[in-house]
Amino acid sequence: SCSRAKDVTMPAKLPVNFFSTRSPVIDLFRGQLDYAEHLRQDSEIVLYFFYAPWCGQSIAAREEIEHVASRLSDQVLFVAVNCWWNQGKCRKQKHFFYFPVIHLYHRSFGPIEYKGPMSAVYIEKFVRRVMTPLLYISSRSKLLDFLSNYEPGVLGYFEFNASPQPPGYLTFFASALHSLKKDYLGTIRFGVITDKHVAEEISLVHSGSVYLHRHVNTSLIYPNDIMNYTAENICKWALENREMIIRWLRPHGGKSLLLNNELKKGPALLIFIPYNPLAEINPLLDEITKVALEYHNCNKSQAAEPDLQHLGDSDSPAFDSSVPDAHMKLSETFSITKYPCCNTVVLPQWHSISRTHNVCELCINQTLGVKPNKVHVPHCNFLEIEAALDSFYLQEHTFFQVISNTIECSNFLSFYSPFSYYTACCRTVNRHFLSFISSEKTILQTPKVAFSSHGKKDNTQHSIPHIEDRNWFIPDLHISGTNITGLSCRTNKTLNLYLLDSNLFWIYAERLGASRSNHLKEFAAIVDLKEEVHYVLDQNQSLVASTLENFIKNFSILYSPLKRHLVDDPSVHFHEQRVITEVTTNTFHDTVFLSDKNVLLLYYGQWCGFCASLNHIFIQLARLLPPDNFTVARIDITRNDLPWEFMTDRVPTILFFPHQRKEQSVKFPEDFSVNLPNLLKFILHHSSLSSSEPCTKECLHKETVLQQGHISHLEREIQKLRSEISALHQAHDQLEAQLSEARREEHRLQQQKHTLEKQHKTLQLHSEQLQATYDQKNQELLEMAEKLQELADASENLLKENTLLRILVASSEGKLQSKDEIKESLQSEQTLSEDNDLSVSTAIATSAEKRIDSIDTIETEHSSGNRTE
Repeated sequence: SCSRAKDVTMPAKLPVNFFSTRSPVIDLFRGQLDYAEHLRQDSEIVLYFFYAPWCGQSIAAREEIEHVASRLSDQVLFVAVNCWWNQGKCRKQKHFFYFPVIHLYHRSFGPIEYKGPMSAVYIEKFVRRVMTPLLYISSRSKLLDFLSNYEPGVLGYFEFNASPQPPGYLTFFASALHSLKKDYLGTIRFGVITDKHVAEEISLVHSGSVYLHRHVNTSLIYPNDIMNYTAENICKWALENREMIIRWLRPHGGKSLLLNNELKKGPALLIFIPYNPLAEINPLLDEITKVALEYHNCNKSQAAEPDLQHLGDSDSPAFDSSVPDAHMKLSETFSITKYPCCNTVVLPQWHSISRTHNVCELCINQTLGVKPNKVHVPHCNFLEIEAALDSFYLQEHTFFQVISNTIECSNFLSFYSPFSYYTACCRTVNRHFLSFISSEKTILQTPKVAFSSHGKKDNTQHSIPHIEDRNWFIPDLHISGTNITGLSCRTNKTLNLYLLDSNLFWIYAERLGASRSNHLKEFAAIVDLKEEVHYVLDQNQSLVASTLENFIKNFSILYSPLKRHLVDDPSVHFHEQRVITEVTTNTFHDTVFLSDKNVLLLYYGQWCGFCASLNHIFIQLARLLPPDNFTVARIDITRNDLPWEFMTDRVPTILFFPHQRKEQSVKFPEDFSVNLPNLLKFILHHSSLSSSEPCTKECLHKETVLQQGHISHLEREIQKLRSEISALHQAHDQLEAQLSEARREEHRLQQQKHTLEKQHKTLQLHSEQLQATYDQKNQELLEMAEKLQELADASENLLKENTLLRILVASSEGKLQSKDEIKESLQSEQTLSEDNDLSVSTAIATSAEKRIDSIDTIETEHSSGNRTE
C-alpha cells in the first residue's frame, strides 16, 4: 500500500525594511514590540504605525506617514512595526483585523487609535490635537473665537497660582485625551481659561468649573454635585450633551453602515467642499457654518448667542436696537414672533372638488411666566405643541371653510391651562402650486400676501416658491435679512447637515449627480431616504450662503418646486438609424409618455446574460411592427434611475405602454416564454387598436385603414423577404462554385503533399546513409589518431634513449683513452720488472683482460646503437 506523502511547508522569507533607511520613521521590520515599548519611555508623544508589508493600504499610507514624520519628527517619535511576520512579538501579542493601524501615546496615556483618512494633512491634524489637547484662553477675544467655532467646545477655568498644577487640571487634561480616544474626528474642542474676568463672561466663578458651550440649546456647567469629577465622566458628559449642528462624514472606504445609519435619521443635506484641516482660515466652511447656525437657531434670542457678536452680524435682530416704528408695529400686530413654539398645520380641501388647502401657523403664547435670564433659554415642549394641536382640531371648523387671499390670525384659549392661549394665522392656498410675491417694500407696508391665480407663477421678479417661510407670518425675520432663521423647528422636513471632503470623497458626489468637469469640487445634494428621492443644487451656481439658503427653503416648503434628480447614463450615444431605441433617465419621459406611439420597453442590466439573448428577438419585432405606430425601446436600470412607480428589481422585465393610455402600462406575463409570436400577441392584445367598446362607422373605417396599412406593411415585409430569399439563392450558387473550386484546389494540394512526402522520404534515406558514412569515417579517424598517438609516444621514448646512448658513447670514448694509457704503462712495467712475482703479473694481466673485455662489450653496444639509429 502506498503511504501519503508528508506536507512540505516553505518557511517564510525574512522581512526587509519597509521604510527607507533615510526615513525619519524608525522601522522595526521584525516586529520588535518590546523595543518599541522601550523607545516610548523616552518620548513624550509617540506614533506607532502597525503595518503588513503585503497590504496595499499600508503601502499607500507609508508615504503619508513619512510626510508627517518629516514635519513633526523633532516633536514626535514615529515608530513603524511589522505586525505580520510570524516570528515577531507584535504578531504574537497583537491581533489586528485590518491594516494599517495607527496608535498614539501622550506620555503614559494611550493608545489613542486614529481611524480617520490615511491622508497626511488629516494625520498631522490629529497628531497635533494629541500634542496640544487643550487650547489656552487668556483673553476675551480668544474666548469669542473659541465659542464662535461650529464644533462643540468644553471650557475649564483654573487658577494657576497653585504648585505645580491647580486641583483638577490634570483630570481635565486627561478628559481631553479621552475625548480624542472615543471620538477620532475630534469634534469636541477643549480649552482652559486662566483669567478670572474672562471666566466670568461665561458664568464660571470657581476654579475647576467646566463649561459646555452650545450654540442653539442652553450651555451647561458640569454638575459636580451629581457626577464625580473624573476624566471619564467629563468626557462622557460632554459627548452625551454636545450639540451637532453640522457633522463631518468620513467613510473609511470599506464595508460600512455609516451613510445608511445617518440617512435613516431623516432628510440629509450633503455638502462637498475641498477642505484642508491644517488651514487656519476656511471661508467657505465659515459661510456654511453660519447658514447651519441660522437654520437651527429656533429661539432667535440674544440670550441664546451671547458670544457671536464678533462675527459681524450687526444687522441681526438680536443686536439691532434701532428698528423703525413701522417694523415695531408689525411685530406687535403679529405677536406670534414673541414665542418660538410653532407648528405648521395643513387642513384638507374644504370640498371634494376643491383644489385648495387652508394652511395655518399655530403658535403657543405664554401670558404668564418668568422672563428667561441670560444663560437659560426656554425650550419648545412637545407636550405643549400636542395640547395646542388638540385645541386647534377641536375648533377646526372655525378655520376649515375660510377662503381668504390674505393672512388672517385669531387667538383662542387653551382648555388645559387658563394662562395660555394659541394664535393661528391661516391662509388658503392652491394644492398644486403656490407662489409668494416677495418684496421688502411690500412686506413693510402691509402683511397682505399676494398669490398667483390658477396655480401659475406671477411675473413678479421677487417670487419665492414656498409657503412655510415665516417671513410671511413674522415680518421682523425678513427685516433681519435672513430667511432661514429657525427653519428647522418650523417644518416637518428638518434637514440634517453633513460635510464631506471633496478631495477624498468626490466619487460619492459623482454618484449623486455631480459633474465630472467640476474643477472646484463644490457640490450640494439633499437625500431623502424615506421618500427615495434626492435633489441636486444647481451646479451652475456657486456654493455660497444665499444659494444654500434658497436650496434649503425650497426643500422645506409644503409643495417643493425642486425637481427630483435622476441618475442618467452618460455613456449612451444616440443613433438615428438604430432599430431599438436606447432610453435613459433624461429621455424616459419624452420617449415613453410624450410619444404618440405604443411603446414596448425592456428593462435589462449589463450583468444579465439572459437579457443579451433577447436582443435578436426585439430586433425582429421592431422590424415587423410599423414604426409610425410602435416604438421598441430598452433601458439599463443599473445605470439609470427612474421614478419609483416605474422601477423594478427584476430583469428582464417587459412593459407595454399603449397609446393614449400610457398610465395603464401592462407587464408581460412572467410565465410566458419570451419569443416573437408571444410578444406579437401581447402587443396586439393590449395595443390601442383593440377596444372593448362597440365600434362606430368611423371607428370601423379607421380600423379598416389601419388594417390596410398593416396588410400593406406586411406585403412590403414579404416582398423584402422574397428579395432576400432570391439573394440567398444567388449567394448559394456562388458558394457552390467556390466550394467546387476549393475541392479542386484541395485535390491539387493533396497531390503536392504526396510528392513532397516521397521527396522527404528519399531525402531522409540519403540523410541516413550520409550519417552512416560520417560515423564510419569518424571511427577511422579515431583509430588513426590512436596509432599516431602511439607513434608519437614511441618516438619520444627513442629520443630519450638516444640521449642516453650519446652520454654512454662519450663515457666509452674516455675509457678507451684510459685503456691505451694503461697498455703503455703495462708494457713499460713489463720491461722494467720482468722479474716481479709471477702471481702479481698474472693478477694484473687478469684484471687487464677483464677491463679489455668490458671495453669491447661497450663498443659492441655502441655500434649496435648506431645501426638502430
